Amino acid sequence: MIASDPPGARQPRNPTPAGRSRVTLQVIAERLSVSTATVSLALRGSLLVAEATRSRVREIAREMGYSYNRSAASLRTDRTNIIGVGFHDITNPYFAELLAAIEETTARHDRSILLGTYSENLDRQQRVLSTLAEYRPDGMVLCPAGASTAENLLPLVDAGIPIVQLSREIPELDLDFVGSDDRHGTNLAMEHLIGIGHRRIAFLCANESISTGRNRYAGYRDALARHGLPFDPQLVHFDYGTRENGLKGIQQVLDAHDPPTAAACMNDLAAFGAMLGLRHRGLEAGSDFSIVGCDDVKEAAQWFPALTTVYNFQNEMGAKSAEFLLNRIADPAAPTQRLLLTPALHIRGTTCPPRR
Repeated sequence: MIASDPPGARQPRNPTPAGRSRVTLQVIAERLSVSTATVSLALRGSLLVAEATRSRVREIAREMGYSYNRSAASLRTDRTNIIGVGFHDITNPYFAELLAAIEETTARHDRSILLGTYSENLDRQQRVLSTLAEYRPDGMVLCPAGASTAENLLPLVDAGIPIVQLSREIPELDLDFVGSDDRHGTNLAMEHLIGIGHRRIAFLCANESISTGRNRYAGYRDALARHGLPFDPQLVHFDYGTRENGLKGIQQVLDAHDPPTAAACMNDLAAFGAMLGLRHRGLEAGSDFSIVGCDDVKEAAQWFPALTTVYNFQNEMGAKSAEFLLNRIADPAAPTQRLLLTPALHIRGTTCPPRR
């Protein structure tokens, strides 16, 4: 016979379902015979706890269905373990590769990525960066939109958010920066084209509203001057580096009074568009015309013919930007760090001596 509760007995307001109980730090600690402080530190990835213990705590927490209360933890520690990433473009595989390297590096330090994109739109950039800031990230890795100035990032700087600029920079701001030596990269491309005999060389998708564009275009002008070759504005197409603009750009320069026999491109996307534009004219890169890209995204080696391009070591760039940011978070008063990686030219099938 099962006894019933006496009349008027109080029942729990939220009875726990049969077979289930709330998993707390104390429950995990008792399971492992350690202190709750050790469990808390281990779940936050603290180096004060041995790696073997951290791994065991996480394993048991997963098995028991523990849900980490990030909001409560951030109030206790003044850390959210969130890294904000702001990019102007994620459809370009170059920036996808940078993002993958950032995520891989920050994940090893138990940080999560919160991504915002804003195309090349300054108003959208302001909204996106303001929204990212509302999540109280421990820091941000940013690639500013075209035409950005110091004023666009000052609200974040004034708020004390650690920032690392990646690939593009606003030089007026004293912020950590990781990028490629873009001027040198275009010099490599130009030296290769000039070395195999080209004298009429176009530059596609020049853009002086961004630091990478300014530096790559400067490298183009440097090489022409160094070799005593005349600068012809008809051989320069100004725009952002996209497939569509690369296609338009090659059509534009081919219509010049004295057309080029080769083109250096702002990036690989512009080069891909230029290769398609050549085909519209019945020409082929690597036999009728020479094309050099910049970035060496994974797709570059898979095109036919494979693209000759400048490799910017984006895996290292992304990883280093994350490392710089983690260092800045740990020591906000440390001296500003600046790293320019030296690019390399990868010669493939899209360059050849001029036919005329």
